[in-house]
Amino acid sequence: MLLGADMSLRIGLAILVFLIVLGAAEKKLPIEQTSNDVIEITATPIIDKDEIRQELGSDLGGDIVLVRVQVRPVSDKPVKISLDDFLLVSSKDGQRSQPFTPSQIAGDAALVLTPQGAKNGMGGNRPKWSGIAGPFGMGTGSSGTSSTDTKVESVHSDKPNPVLAVLKEKVLQEKEITEPNSGLLYFQMVGKFKPKDLEFHYKGPAGQLALRFRP
Repeated sequence: MLLGADMSLRIGLAILVFLIVLGAAEKKLPIEQTSNDVIEITATPIIDKDEIRQELGSDLGGDIVLVRVQVRPVSDKPVKISLDDFLLVSSKDGQRSQPFTPSQIAGDAALVLTPQGAKNGMGGNRPKWSGIAGPFGMGTGSSGTSSTDTKVESVHSDKPNPVLAVLKEKVLQEKEITEPNSGLLYFQMVGKFKPKDLEFHYKGPAGQLALRFRP
């Protein structure tokens, strides 16, 4: 009888441990919306080139991912919004990228960043958050790519790029807000991705938040 009771206890403990581990594994980032006591952030990705072309009039000729963002204050405290507050991370290969400014993509002196070297009409040198594991627990390299070397080269043009005005009009505005602020963010992610491969992070005056996208 004692042996049977001991075996039942062992089985019960094993089941309990399994349920705890299973619960921890299933705990994931919120989908497309997250908040704290200062702000609420809603974000949806635009990855398909045809959808990007429909949104901007151009697919920008490179590895660009758009994220449509709304930042809404949930208190009376003003919140200052900056592009440097945001980060897009690939759980697929560890890439991470901060948003480009419109002029970095389509300005008269746009910067080019590609795995194979320089090419016209795309790129930027937005600073990447360091690869040292920090508040978000991410520990990959800070180069923005996982296994390829990148080169940066300045490309000058005397002709204004017609896409620039559209990018400026639709970008998330950098300003102090007391009302909802909506717009697009422009990221470079090299390779093919699905929404489920990407995580969207905020780290700014209102704290730290992160979310994932619908599959």
